[in-house]
Amino acid sequence: MSTNKDKLVIFDTTLRDGEQSPGASMTKEEKIRIARMLERMRVDVIEAGFAIASPGDFEAVQAVAEAVTESRICSLARAVNADIQRAGEALKKANASRIHTFIATSPIHMKYKLQMDPEDVLQQAVKAVSTARQFTDDVEFSLEDGSRSEPEFMYRIIEAVIAAGAGTINIPDTVGYGEPGEYGAMFRRVIENVPSSDKAIFSTHCHNDLGLAVANSLSAVMNGVRQVECTINGLGERAGNASLEEIVMAVQTRRDLYPVETGVDTSQIVPTSRMVSSVTGFPVQPNKAIVGANAFAHESGIHQDGVLKHRETYEIMRAEDVGWGQNRLVLGKHSGRAAVRARYEELGIEFSDSDEFQQVFQRFKDLADKKHEIFDEDLHSLVAESEAPVECFQLQDLDVRSKIGCAPQAFISLTINGESHQTEAIGGGPVDATFKAIESIVNSGADLKLYSVNAVTQGTDSQGSVTVRLERDGRLVNGVGADTDILIASAQAYMDALNLLASSESKKQGV
Repeated sequence: MSTNKDKLVIFDTTLRDGEQSPGASMTKEEKIRIARMLERMRVDVIEAGFAIASPGDFEAVQAVAEAVTESRICSLARAVNADIQRAGEALKKANASRIHTFIATSPIHMKYKLQMDPEDVLQQAVKAVSTARQFTDDVEFSLEDGSRSEPEFMYRIIEAVIAAGAGTINIPDTVGYGEPGEYGAMFRRVIENVPSSDKAIFSTHCHNDLGLAVANSLSAVMNGVRQVECTINGLGERAGNASLEEIVMAVQTRRDLYPVETGVDTSQIVPTSRMVSSVTGFPVQPNKAIVGANAFAHESGIHQDGVLKHRETYEIMRAEDVGWGQNRLVLGKHSGRAAVRARYEELGIEFSDSDEFQQVFQRFKDLADKKHEIFDEDLHSLVAESEAPVECFQLQDLDVRSKIGCAPQAFISLTINGESHQTEAIGGGPVDATFKAIESIVNSGADLKLYSVNAVTQGTDSQGSVTVRLERDGRLVNGVGADTDILIASAQAYMDALNLLASSESKKQGV
């Protein structure tokens, strides 16, 4: 890092705030995979979860804390003792830990949500920070709904929590209400009016409800903020969070403008984006900045001519700098175990034992018989397919018939706990018929909330990656299936979702 620029701390909350996006919940194993990729990208702080939210969240934070050694691992906690103690327990084995505690400070939140007086909020905040310091020397305090809080109260509470031991102060735009000019100016005023502001790093955490999350974050950086909280692909509840890749590349591309530098290895951005997309089932839109399939594509003849003559006429970044270009294939049906395992290692994916790798390798061979080339996206899909925690439901056979003028009909054979069942059903389309046939056997009682199809790679022999989101009794799960036959992929995704629902119920019953 050059000495004339400040360090901008990159705080990734994909595993916590990103997971709060409806349907984006991740298993412990998936969180570990993503955390290792974030570590490889050299993200400074990884917010691994909300430890008290559930036993699963606690275990995930604990597992990430043990698996990652280079990045600081953080757990979120409300400003209450039980939350903070649970976070501290989850982080015990972390090489470097942080507790991130928060309380709402806006008039509307204090009055209607907390039903607390400002003075009581201030006292609770100070107590929370003091308690958190008993577990770690790195405590972050957030003023929830900070962008709608009253300035004088913010100054008082920030001064008090810094005195109590908070080293990072986060003023989030919790509801995406901020505007770049006013949001940046808010930080400037806070830094100028809090006497001890030089004793803490100020942080921004922006939501994208008005499409301004990245702009607001960068405005904050220009006004003294030295930590940005963000997520891969902008994942997050409602309209999402500030996008990590856009923040990092804006700072790097406009070195002439921003007085900061990050330590991020930008070549890992695209592989990490693809992993997060694969795990969550949320496809990246083609025109998404940095990581979208069209981000470095040129169709206009004028643009093509310019790029061929001199790349910088129409490209302000190099595609290879963010990870494009390195994933252009290479594996096929003649590839052996060593080559496949080596490529997985390059993608940041590790296997717990030889049996787990052998299952994935067999899927690789089956797929290689169906298509000429295997891309990195295919490899991610093969891993996702292997991670259903239980297999109560297994697809045995599928025959779908569709003809102009006739209702599509699906004939299906599946097993439930080893017992074979067959049936057929008619639907409004071949996928609808397939799902109706499955449900006529399993009668799951689940509601279909999302059916998403995405071509994993280019070409007519591409795998189709299907995400099926089911809801039952308030539990949302994403099932994933991938196959060169989109109908088989759809059936696999539905079965995967059913297995996830069955797995969650087994855990509740202590099975």
